[in-house]
Amino acid sequence: MQVKVLLASPRSFCAGVERAIEIVEEVLRHRKPPVYVRKQIVHNKHVVADLATRGAVFVDELDAVPDGATVVFSAHGVSPAVREEAERRQLDVIDATCPLVTKVHTEARRFAGRGDTVVLVGHAGHEEVEGTLGEAPDRTVLVESAEDVASLDIPDPSRVSYLMQTTLAVDEAAEVVSALRARFPDLRGPASDDICYATTNRQNALHAIADEADLVLVVGSTNSSNSVRLVELAQRHGTPAYLIDDVSDIKARWLEGVRVIGITAGASAPPGLVDEVVAALNPISVENRETVTETIQFTLPPAARRSS
Repeated sequence: MQVKVLLASPRSFCAGVERAIEIVEEVLRHRKPPVYVRKQIVHNKHVVADLATRGAVFVDELDAVPDGATVVFSAHGVSPAVREEAERRQLDVIDATCPLVTKVHTEARRFAGRGDTVVLVGHAGHEEVEGTLGEAPDRTVLVESAEDVASLDIPDPSRVSYLMQTTLAVDEAAEVVSALRARFPDLRGPASDDICYATTNRQNALHAIADEADLVLVVGSTNSSNSVRLVELAQRHGTPAYLIDDVSDIKARWLEGVRVIGITAGASAPPGLVDEVVAALNPISVENRETVTETIQFTLPPAARRSS
């Protein structure tokens, strides 16, 4: 049985991911390998594997980096403690933190500095969350769901602010904020959304096709928060959905009785992987559903430009 494919657009790489990958590529091009990268530069195993073949060495912590070596901080950001360790060991740091993550870090410092308890909405253990928590650890608490709000112990309920991980599901994050406002009427938040434009755009694009699809395939790695959120979003529409790293993950049983397949990709998944999935499905038609055109670009940091 042949199928019809609906492609959600925007999909795949966002500006922050493209910038982070380009930073590593530029440093590898103009400096002698190895170039160390703390954590995965972006959460995609294909991207990481490709850069590793070109001389990037991915490490979990800075203690695996020799003194004085070049190290790139990933797109997800780091805490001040990590920056201080890098400076103490005289590492040559090139910061690939997404500017939209940097915005959240700046807000964390500002909100804590004015005396607020900062409620960070996000997923425990995620690298972005760990970095943000590190900006003001004594004044920041983490909540993962609306249910967590009831158990918060806030010293001064009149001085509470909230921030968000940039890759959350928009609708679920709104539920948490509503719960926070109900409990803390004086709650204050950022002037503009913390959930990044790319996360929102990819979720909206999937919204536009999920109800028409019999099956949704999301291209992305399991540690990619925004990719996992896309799978969950499709499932909330009542549509079966699976996260796949590449075409080899597709199971024949998923396709039984399926006539329309929706395809999207997380912001850290290379576009070519989507092309390979479409080709493997050999559909009778492919329809690109574009909900918005993304034009945002981020410049490289000065240290990376000096490598050029």
